[in-house]
Amino acid sequence: MPPEMSPTVSTKPSRLTIGTRGSALALAQANMVADHLRVAHPALAAPDAIEIAVIKTTGDRVQDRPLAEIGGKGLFTKEIEEALLDGRIDLAVHSMKDLETQLPGALAIVAVLEREDPRDVLLAGAAKTIAELPHGAVIGTASLRRGAQILAARPDLKVVPFRGNVNTRIAKLEAGEVDATILALAGLRRLGMEGYEESAIPVAEMLPAVAQGAIGIECREADSATRALLEPLDHTATAIAVKAERALLAALDGSCRTPIAALAVLDAAGGLAIEALIATPDGASLHRTREAGAAEAAEALGRAAGATLRAVGGPTFFDTDI
Repeated sequence: MPPEMSPTVSTKPSRLTIGTRGSALALAQANMVADHLRVAHPALAAPDAIEIAVIKTTGDRVQDRPLAEIGGKGLFTKEIEEALLDGRIDLAVHSMKDLETQLPGALAIVAVLEREDPRDVLLAGAAKTIAELPHGAVIGTASLRRGAQILAARPDLKVVPFRGNVNTRIAKLEAGEVDATILALAGLRRLGMEGYEESAIPVAEMLPAVAQGAIGIECREADSATRALLEPLDHTATAIAVKAERALLAALDGSCRTPIAALAVLDAAGGLAIEALIATPDGASLHRTREAGAAEAAEALGRAAGATLRAVGGPTFFDTDI
């Protein structure tokens, strides 16, 4: 049924199908959402009340090329969102950093779980910091954001493309394909991989990706019953921070072709501060900015930070070829 003809659901569903990618991390996140739903709604605690459907995305299938060459962020969500639109699944679980800034018109993010630690982690054997890496060390990463910040700090290092899920990248590192790699601390924790905190990179040295560490839950806008089930799972502080960061990304028209980083943090008094940067992939040019104000102005703060960076970068900054 086309999205514009989708009926508004008014009764609570007795079964839910969650769509997700098939990596160990994606499945762990989908199961987190299922557990939250069971706690919030005891009727969903029955063994067959929640089903998890694995959907292979283009980003999962194509592993031999950088993301920027094959389409960017939407590569990890397109097929899942298509399954939502045609009714094969009831909700989708995403790493928020994988989502395009513009969602399909009939879909909405209706809940964001409490954010995990957004920092990146350096995996480099004995070296626990970027400064400790030996001269000329080879760093494997698929992230232009990480590569640009590494090269800005240490232009002597060599950054090479390095794709795959968490376990694949750790295996490649242990096999000696590279001297170091960088992973999100949130993902390591969700996979039960502890002990990496000592190698977490301070955000002053490595600003995270937009919405890194946040899990978003997407469903059809017209499905009022599923929306009602999901709303208790929404973590207000995380949703506000993510709103600011995604507003920044939208203002920059950001994609996987431009290194962009941002982190918004709320304080106890209801204030919000967002720090953001843009860089060229080689790290030779990097610009930072910071905006602060009331949490209620999250979207405006993000847009303001984006406007500042776009102005300081100039009209050709985002035209960089890779």
